[in-house]
Amino acid sequence: MKKPLIIVESPTKARTIKKFLPPRYVVKASVGHVRDLPKSSLGVDIEHGFAPRYLTIKGKGDVIKDLKSAAKAASDVYLATDPDREGEAIAWHLAELLKLEHPKRIELHEITKAAALRAIEGAHEINMDRVNAQQARRILDRLVGYKISPLLWAKVRGGLSAGRVQSVAVKLIVDREREIAAFTSREYWTIDALLNKARLPAASFGAELVEIDGVKAEIDNGGRADQIVADLESAAFAVSAVKQREVKRNASAPFTTSTLQQEASRKLKFRVRKTMQTAQALYEGVDLGAEGTQGLITYMRTDSTRISEEAQAAAKAFIDATYGPGFHGGAKQFKLKEGAQDAHEAIRPTSVSRTPDSLAGVLKRDELRLYALIWERFVASQMAAAVYDQTSVDIAARPARGTTAYTFRASGSVLKFAGFTAVYEEGKDDDAAPEKPGAKLPKARILLPPLEKGEALDARSIEPKQHFTEPPPRFTEATLVKALEDNGIGRPSTYSSIVETIQARRYVEQRERRFYPTEIGTAVNDLLVEHFGTIVNLAYTANLESELDRVEEHQLEWVDVLSQFYGPFARDLAEAETKLPKVEIRDEPTDEICQNCGRPMVIKTGRFGRFISCSGYPECKTTKPILIDTGAICPKDGGKIVERKSRRGRTFYGCANYPACDFVSWDRVLPEPCPVCGAYVTVKSKRGTPHFECSKDKTHDTSTLGAAAAERETEPVAG
Repeated sequence: MKKPLIIVESPTKARTIKKFLPPRYVVKASVGHVRDLPKSSLGVDIEHGFAPRYLTIKGKGDVIKDLKSAAKAASDVYLATDPDREGEAIAWHLAELLKLEHPKRIELHEITKAAALRAIEGAHEINMDRVNAQQARRILDRLVGYKISPLLWAKVRGGLSAGRVQSVAVKLIVDREREIAAFTSREYWTIDALLNKARLPAASFGAELVEIDGVKAEIDNGGRADQIVADLESAAFAVSAVKQREVKRNASAPFTTSTLQQEASRKLKFRVRKTMQTAQALYEGVDLGAEGTQGLITYMRTDSTRISEEAQAAAKAFIDATYGPGFHGGAKQFKLKEGAQDAHEAIRPTSVSRTPDSLAGVLKRDELRLYALIWERFVASQMAAAVYDQTSVDIAARPARGTTAYTFRASGSVLKFAGFTAVYEEGKDDDAAPEKPGAKLPKARILLPPLEKGEALDARSIEPKQHFTEPPPRFTEATLVKALEDNGIGRPSTYSSIVETIQARRYVEQRERRFYPTEIGTAVNDLLVEHFGTIVNLAYTANLESELDRVEEHQLEWVDVLSQFYGPFARDLAEAETKLPKVEIRDEPTDEICQNCGRPMVIKTGRFGRFISCSGYPECKTTKPILIDTGAICPKDGGKIVERKSRRGRTFYGCANYPACDFVSWDRVLPEPCPVCGAYVTVKSKRGTPHFECSKDKTHDTSTLGAAAAERETEPVAG
């Protein structure tokens, strides 16, 4: 008897579905894409409507043979690849390759038994508009990469490549670096007063000078600050205004792909790639024992904040039962970001009753941490606003001499109703500006003593503080993803690959979780800006993304998008071939001498980053890696522990005497030994906070390592 066949991409997803569907279904995996453009040639017939030439991916022969055999024996074939453009394209390629006459397309927005059975009942045809949008993107990227890369090989260095979207990301990082270099710091001063109610020194509070004679206080030098302080020494302080109001703070929307990547970076110190790999595992399914294998979250590539009515009802029941009826915020839907495709729900748990605590012994550590983040954000999004009683007090200071009027301001708040903050608080970027009074209020209690208008105050101290304006911060992975999304560059499925690709190509590198452009990256960026300005233009790239969306919405023909792009691109290409200058990446001198030939050693940049080489290359081929001394001592042989980079760009720590000594650690090793046993101590990140851990016994108290060690580790490497 013939059985229905379901084809998915992932073997893990196949195993999950197979466990909860009735045995009459056969479930197999394509293991990703089965066809693609050839690697050795352009594979696009520009003269004949940009027709792509697809080839079976090398190594997929046995998989395809198995799928063909299973399809021939099946009563129906259901293509259950991921519910996005890439998944739709894989479904179409499978249908073409397996010669399926009537394939049935199903979309699994969550991998549970109920969702799978609903999807099978609602099977439909392959969405060719979505397929064509994916084909257009693939061909656009192929045209840029295969046409520009040979120019870079000839003019800069072999092995380089250009990418349509990745080049824009590199430009953002290069432009930011130049902003920092051009930045001129400006001095400014603030003046704080420590005040208390008359004859009640215990009831003290701080206030900041905000106005001088009714104009915003702007103090640009120490001399002026000292004059003001001297003027205020004889001043009488009195309350001039008291404002009290109730302030509500609403919860953030449930996660989209972008916001999940940003928050996982802030709170868990996850790289974007790790976030998506971990989320994929949660989506595809985990064995829960008695419950069987279940997908724990909905599809994790989405730009929508929409929540299904079923999920909202389940959240209400859970919140009412756990926190009380007053904590539910009503059936809330959040405003979609402009340009959002809204093809899927927001990222949420498939069952809100499956709490993080209930999975503590089931999930791996990082899976549990990410699941907890998703669960908490979703539950909080359906809860009531937090309510604060906020007080803002203006204090008039009038010196005994002169007529200058100074105004100080103090603000405080008391949490009146926790609302969603009982579950979740959103993280902040490391470079986020301090919150202003009246903006989003912290959960902590900030108290002011009872004050009345006209009440006299005593000034315990008046303190001037010097500050300097700071340049814009370098991008982290989180802030780069945010910048890409804000500028309309890329889509949810592309952020991770963009971040990984620009590092794999060595156009940028991370130091203490911040992006720096490399010399090669800057050189390639400058060439592209000068000769292919349209390609790296943010507005143009964002418009192309919008056109791809319109292809998916059946408003544009995909070939028309390619035609409109290729005409100007071909003209730029022809001009660049004659005008593109030869770029020389100069070697950096060092103080080292080659031990083999006696010539000076220099720093070069290769395919895998910077390294030290003999200046006599190619006659002398002596090379060595660049090693950064961490100050720690190797526990095996007493050598130095140095920072190294893997070929994939990941930082690790090892003995400088490698290969004679093979000590290695993915976590940073501290110079100070464990105060209990003397073993070496590593730095890990727990919810974004540095955590020192003894390598011999995790229970040893390492908290006495000192403030210097803590300060040195404020940017820990995630384990």
